[in-house]
Amino acid sequence: MKILNYGSLNYDHIYLVDHIVRPGETLSSSEISVRAGGKGLNLSIALAKAGMEIYHAGMAGEDGTELLGILREHGVHTEHISIHAVRSGHAVIQVDGQGENSILLYQGANGKNSVEKIKKVLSCFSEGDVLLLQNEINLLRELMEIACEKGMKVVLNPSPMNENVTSCDLSRVSLFILNELEAGQLVGETEPEQMIAAMRVKYPEAATVLTLGKAGSIYADGERVCRCPCFPVEAVDTTAAGDTFAGYYLTAMLCGREVGECLRTASAASALAVTKRGAAPSIPYYKDVEEFLRSR
Repeated sequence: MKILNYGSLNYDHIYLVDHIVRPGETLSSSEISVRAGGKGLNLSIALAKAGMEIYHAGMAGEDGTELLGILREHGVHTEHISIHAVRSGHAVIQVDGQGENSILLYQGANGKNSVEKIKKVLSCFSEGDVLLLQNEINLLRELMEIACEKGMKVVLNPSPMNENVTSCDLSRVSLFILNELEAGQLVGETEPEQMIAAMRVKYPEAATVLTLGKAGSIYADGERVCRCPCFPVEAVDTTAAGDTFAGYYLTAMLCGREVGECLRTASAASALAVTKRGAAPSIPYYKDVEEFLRSR
């Protein structure tokens, strides 16, 4: 079984601010940094740091050398990444004094995938392989359709949630990994228990992992529901928390671990990630997650 993450590659422009800027307000930043990021890149690095062999596919711009370099440094296969004659995707990220963030995305090269490229990439994968998707690239619907025709299993982190997600046939998804905001937008509910119930009715063949921040996480499928508390830590930057959780959960699941252990491992990794600044650089290695769990 192989894992393909078809996802975004961004440069993150991170600004430290006293508070998230309000409409009409001009605010000074105390610090700026530019780092490799994007949900796709973050997820691939999380999977790699968790110990999985991972293939990344997508598009980088002519300025994307550093993005490919950091993936390769972590052992991610990059032969399915193409270069397009535009700028790479980038994000403007504000991080406040409590570690909360606000993100503005520019799609750039991430929006230049073609059906021809998708078919070429997926021809290298087979029935039973896993396709991991987010919503920072174009042609999400086509990716799902072609992957399912091949018998691949689709895992979706529907972020950012918009009409590109809702226009897809989401019955093709085997596993949803999403937060409260995304789940609420998808099923129209406001409370976690209602969200889980609605997901089970709307997508009865899929499993759902719902992340709830400080309230922990919930797993549900057609037969069971499993809950896991979070690990309380002092958050510095929450930017890559969700990507870290998803990467570690998927790794544990594909290694055949019990659901409760998958949630606990992912929660520990996410807790470690928020104690450091940045996106990809904050994602912990598996040995650090093991040590953290032993200490708890």
